[in-house]
Amino acid sequence: MSVSMSAPVLPLAMTMGDPAGVGPLISFKAHETVKALGGRPFYVIAPRGVMEAVGGRIAVIQNPSEAGKAFAEALPVLDIPGLPASPGKPDPASAPAVIESIRLAVEHTRAGKAAAVVTNPIAKALLYRAGFKHPGHTEYLAELAADGGAAPRPVMMLAGGGLRVALTTIHRPLASVIPSLSTNLIVGALRRDFGIARPRIGLCGVNPHAGEDGEIGREEIEIINPAAVKLRARTIDISDARPSDTIFHEARAGRFDAVIAMYHDQGLIPVKTLDMWGGVNVTLGLPFIRTSPDHGVAYDAAATGVAKAESLIAAITMADQMARARAAAR
Repeated sequence: MSVSMSAPVLPLAMTMGDPAGVGPLISFKAHETVKALGGRPFYVIAPRGVMEAVGGRIAVIQNPSEAGKAFAEALPVLDIPGLPASPGKPDPASAPAVIESIRLAVEHTRAGKAAAVVTNPIAKALLYRAGFKHPGHTEYLAELAADGGAAPRPVMMLAGGGLRVALTTIHRPLASVIPSLSTNLIVGALRRDFGIARPRIGLCGVNPHAGEDGEIGREEIEIINPAAVKLRARTIDISDARPSDTIFHEARAGRFDAVIAMYHDQGLIPVKTLDMWGGVNVTLGLPFIRTSPDHGVAYDAAATGVAKAESLIAAITMADQMARARAAAR
């Protein structure tokens, strides 16, 4: 991580995630690393008792503007109502605080008090039992971005192991994964947030061997490749559907700047296999920057007090880089 702090910058707003998971613990570990490397300050939105239960040193703040000064001495925590939690022991009673942490992080970022949202992992099943009606983090963030109007269509991109992989569909059954492509969102983000002037996009097929010219599926011929033709006519550098068992190797070798996968596991398996602890989840198509570690709540690791913070540190670094790229583009 190399992020100069020569000029004042807005802090990052970090959610606590599931308080019984590794979120609080890795937040402290990330604070130590980011502080040592002179990175962008961040603050965690959480009940004070949740963070104190982990045992690290905190500085309670009342406003995001206080985070920069406090960061040098302790982990800044913006206190919200909520019950203390026991690491490794999930409790549905924590759901309201988890949701409020996300809501406030978005509110602060959209109000210009924070540069980006960095989310710690949540357990969706626990939130469902408390009445949470969204398939996951990404869909809830899209609703928060809607401001009462039509919600944007977010696109999940995973970065890690030398790959950038965007997902055409996210949390959908495998039987319903042939949707409209969201290529414009991805191309725009690669230009704006990653500084790639003319991104080269590799497009996954959905069938084995990309359908073998229609012999084992016609989705590539009838849906995916015609969409690619239309996009190339608009000067987007995108391939026809390619076999998913080779396209990620091609991307790592430098042929593509990013790959668009057709469904969740097709895109996540290569990234997590190559870089399980350093991968970053980036949500494209929102009016604010959002990154997240590419792993779950890890209750067992939280219970033992042993958890890796590399993915959260990578998410913090990427959020900072994206914020700087957007600022430079203005």
